[in-house]
Amino acid sequence: MDITLLLIVGGFLALIFLIIGIVITISGEKSVVDERLDRYTSEQPLYDTRGTQEADKKATPLADWLNSRLQGSSFGDSISKDLAQADIKLKAGEYVAVMVIAGVGVGAIAYILGLTIIGAIVGFIIGLFLPRMYVKAEQGKRLTRFNGQLADMLNLMVNGLRAGYSTMQAMEAVSKELPPPICDEFRRVVQEMQLGVPMERALENLLRRIPSEDLDLVITAINVQREVGGNLAEILDTISFTIRERVRIKGEIKVLTAQQSYSGKFLSLLPVILMGILYVMNRDYMMQFFTNGICGYAGLACAGFLIIAGYFAMTKMAEVEI
Repeated sequence: MDITLLLIVGGFLALIFLIIGIVITISGEKSVVDERLDRYTSEQPLYDTRGTQEADKKATPLADWLNSRLQGSSFGDSISKDLAQADIKLKAGEYVAVMVIAGVGVGAIAYILGLTIIGAIVGFIIGLFLPRMYVKAEQGKRLTRFNGQLADMLNLMVNGLRAGYSTMQAMEAVSKELPPPICDEFRRVVQEMQLGVPMERALENLLRRIPSEDLDLVITAINVQREVGGNLAEILDTISFTIRERVRIKGEIKVLTAQQSYSGKFLSLLPVILMGILYVMNRDYMMQFFTNGICGYAGLACAGFLIIAGYFAMTKMAEVEI
């Protein structure tokens, strides 16, 4: 069978599986732990009007095999942690399968466009990193939303504590009154505590899912107050003021460094866009990089290294620690 036809068919199948994986990610079912917790705490019943229990979607044999191989390993634990921080309903094995499918799909497209094995290998490597880039982007967005809601959460907890609520009751009020993602995270904390998990362990799990410095300060204050006593409402009120000031200063710095940040992104993308335009307008000219042997590949590698180094240098210049 012709290798080109084989790669085209493989790339088409890979794209289909990639689309299926994205759909599963968006509309994925809750984990088994979440479903068990919902039996005790969720207001929605697990049974429909006909009295039948919701059917659990079973994983495929391939996903089961990958999950069994990754379970207990440091690589699998790292993937599970990243998926939990991004709130993506996938298991470690399913995520690895999506990475492979994306790599095969992008590699096949690169081969069809460039008709070179080197281009297919580069495309495969890029495709492997695309799911990770998506997960990192989702982690950043979720962490930003959580940090933006943290000050309001503290104010609500302070008001509840001053009204006579316990710490757990104040957290339960947060889980009911505030929007996601902070309400989802504190609802899970309350559910764990209601099922017998100590508060320190539940808050530690929260910090593992949301690696926020501000949240770490809040959790430390709660744990210290539980051990040595003190006015928790006053402590949280002070922390809330500190967090609000930090958010305000970060916003001002972001405005002042926006030009530097966007300049770095634009200058990094400009050579890639220019290469794409030249490839469309004069393909033979651009193919000189791939037909001149090691010199062409060395030039592309050097250019890629300089582009990446320049992007990180300009990004580092725009970062200000607060």
